Amino acid sequence: MTMLDDFMVRATLAGLGVVLAAAPLGCFVVWRRMAFFGAATAHAAVLGVALSLALSLSVFVGVLAVSLLMAVTVSLLSDRGYAMDTLLGVMAHSSLAFGLVAVSFLSDVRIDLMAYLFGDILAVGRTDLAIIWTGSLLVLGLTLWRWQSLLLATVSTEMAHAEGIDPSRERLILTVALAIVVAVAIKVVGVLLIAALLIIPAASARPFSHTPERMALIAAMIGAVSVLGGMWGSWHLNTPTGASIVCVAAILFVALNTLARSLPRRHAGV
Repeated sequence: MTMLDDFMVRATLAGLGVVLAAAPLGCFVVWRRMAFFGAATAHAAVLGVALSLALSLSVFVGVLAVSLLMAVTVSLLSDRGYAMDTLLGVMAHSSLAFGLVAVSFLSDVRIDLMAYLFGDILAVGRTDLAIIWTGSLLVLGLTLWRWQSLLLATVSTEMAHAEGIDPSRERLILTVALAIVVAVAIKVVGVLLIAALLIIPAASARPFSHTPERMALIAAMIGAVSVLGGMWGSWHLNTPTGASIVCVAAILFVALNTLARSLPRRHAGV
């Protein structure tokens, strides 16, 4: 019996793989005030699940394709003068509604919709684990490669242009990375909780960070603690694992922000 034969080991590794990629991206989501964008991309994943089941494709492939389409479409339309919050509102709720309707037509396919909405980390298999870690490492590598350019485009579009950096291109890279995270995270925390895993650890880390790199590192640590704490709580309290992970992250957010009030105010300069 190998270590990966234990479903709890696979689940823990899956959760840690997701937070590894979600932590640095979550920082950019917080800095750019893109919380709704992350939620909108996640909502589109339901339509991807329906299409992948209807076409007998891998759920990962379907979710990734629809999430990428959603992210790229919003990014391109926002450059043409459309209000970002309006676009996100229309596309997020529309894609979620179309996805739920499409799932209802799959009468010959057995589907546990709750598993996709709230995650089913305990059912992660070896193939799922390989996909999660491959996607997470890809996103982490992309983020590290474009880190300075993404930071500069986040701080000031004028400074980015002066350095020969196209802010629109960097935003597109960020949205593609977010779409990949959504695709790999759907098995862990589900569609409705993905945005929370992106935002809460980063928001918790901000009061204790004086550099962007430190904030990303602390966010990853908080995310890892959230996964381990959520797994432990779910096992002992018999609660939904994905939701338990987010609950631990939320508790840490409250505790850390309360603690930060008694410390000198420092945050990442972005």
